[in-house]
Amino acid sequence: MTAYTNWQKKRPKRGLTLLELLVVVLILGALAAIAVPRFLQTSDNAKEKTCDTNCDTINTQIELYRAETVSYPANLTDITEDTGRFPDGPPVCPKGGSYYMNSENRAACDHSGGGC
Repeated sequence: MTAYTNWQKKRPKRGLTLLELLVVVLILGALAAIAVPRFLQTSDNAKEKTCDTNCDTINTQIELYRAETVSYPANLTDITEDTGRFPDGPPVCPKGGSYYMNSENRAACDHSGGGC
């Protein structure tokens, strides 16, 4: 039997070993490697859906303008800068693009995601 001194017998085990700490760091790293790309992809999808919704809202206002005036607006700013239609200001593309009216009198966006 090995002889222990009194302080070794009564000393409680404290802290983590280096190996335990390394395992925890590796597990957290693996979880982060899985979660971060999924979060970024979800963020991009949300921005794209928001842009689509903005286009739909603008298109609704274009059709309302046509119903009221019997003609389509000359340009998109006739719709987007009307505070009666957009009291909070013109819609802003979350992907950094800008909205325009195409040849079919529909709203579109020029961001690299392919538009609305």
